[in-house]
Amino acid sequence: MSSSVDYKELFKTFSTIKIGVIGDMMLDTYWWGNVERISPEAPVPVVTVNRKEYRIGGAGNVALNLASLGTPVSVFSVIGDDDDGQILTGLLNENKIETAYLLKSTSRITTNKMRVISRNQQMMRLDSETLLPLENDLEQKLIAQVERFIKEESPAAIIFEDYNKGVLTEKIIHSVIEICRKNSVITSVDPKRKHFFKYKGVDIFKPNLKEARDALNLLIDEINESVLTYIHQKLLDELNHRISFITLSEKGVFYEDGKESRLVPSHIRNIADVSGAGDTVIAVATLIYTLTRDTKMMAEIANLAGGIVCESVGTVAIDKAKLLRECQRLLIGK
Repeated sequence: MSSSVDYKELFKTFSTIKIGVIGDMMLDTYWWGNVERISPEAPVPVVTVNRKEYRIGGAGNVALNLASLGTPVSVFSVIGDDDDGQILTGLLNENKIETAYLLKSTSRITTNKMRVISRNQQMMRLDSETLLPLENDLEQKLIAQVERFIKEESPAAIIFEDYNKGVLTEKIIHSVIEICRKNSVITSVDPKRKHFFKYKGVDIFKPNLKEARDALNLLIDEINESVLTYIHQKLLDELNHRISFITLSEKGVFYEDGKESRLVPSHIRNIADVSGAGDTVIAVATLIYTLTRDTKMMAEIANLAGGIVCESVGTVAIDKAKLLRECQRLLIGK
């Protein structure tokens, strides 16, 4: 039970396992500036840019959260053989994220989401990306990289991070889940609509409430445990997975693992930006569950972590020391 947990000791074990992250890697570019006038050319604000910043986005942000917690992590994806790909690879290496299994292709471009921000408000976003699914040869190469990783490094878990950018094809999803199952590697997924029901047999299935409702074509406004249990059952019928872990935005999270279910309410926070919160939640949930096999603890700590990162503007990784303090402050005695 969480009341008897020594969180300090638990956090020390974060470095004892290896985790892989497979999915759509992205570069997040932030242009910060000031707005003092409207353009004479069109009715749009003129942003005078005074700072540019590059951050790791998409599946890379899941890996960044794990690295921030001290967990050895490797990434699996196909990015472009371009300048943005070089910048992204450099950022991953700087943050101690293993890039040896990353593939580069001249037939794809690296996803780059460029955000123009003034006074902590996003003025515009420009997306540069490829949305086509991977070609057969790249599928085979990526699957081979996962097999090599499991054989050489004996990871404890692999996280699928799907942004519908083409890396996670049906073949890759099925093959990697099967490889993990045969090697007793925990699997978790943060799904998107296109392949929502392709993750059959995954251990942890983590949609947000809107994604789950849309995929199941449910017209439900009221949210309570009985409704969420019903959603879990409908998901289970399709996926035969182990745990449903549904994020409920400001209402918290819900989990159901076949033995128990619970709605874990969120803690009061000064929310600045929800970008990347889902990445933090899937990273922390996978790590905690893999180490403890305790679904309740997984939900409580991941719920806390998601709230903490929402206090910062832009996509940021979880701060290990802050998460530990918050666990000791809010979860001990629960």
